[in-house]
Amino acid sequence: MTGKIKISELKEFDIAEYLDDDETIASYLNDAIEISTSSGDPNVFTVALGNIARARGMGEIAKKSGLGRESLYKTFAPEAKPRFDTMQRVFASMNMQMKLVPIEQTMIEIGSKPSKPKAVARRAKRKYA
Repeated sequence: MTGKIKISELKEFDIAEYLDDDETIASYLNDAIEISTSSGDPNVFTVALGNIARARGMGEIAKKSGLGRESLYKTFAPEAKPRFDTMQRVFASMNMQMKLVPIEQTMIEIGSKPSKPKAVARRAKRKYA
């Protein structure tokens, strides 16, 4: 028999708790880039990168990138417009890089069924590796 759960007892969802390996992180960030590009909203990407930084540890990212913790929190805030050199330093601190490919090779038809992030990452890895 199951009891009722009070909403006040539910834990608030935090995506950072699920970004626990490099493949998941890369897939999440690639999806964020795709959504940012197709929607024209750069905040999706910026917030996603902030979620990854929180998952990895903001202090650790600050230390490895040479940027201050407070500066990083501001960088990843919604509506922030981070500089490219800041983004490069953050990527390097996470042992990640950003690659660009022509749109016709990467865009998934809008309106198609949602892709599964890990499957997308595996297909991309095979196709562009």
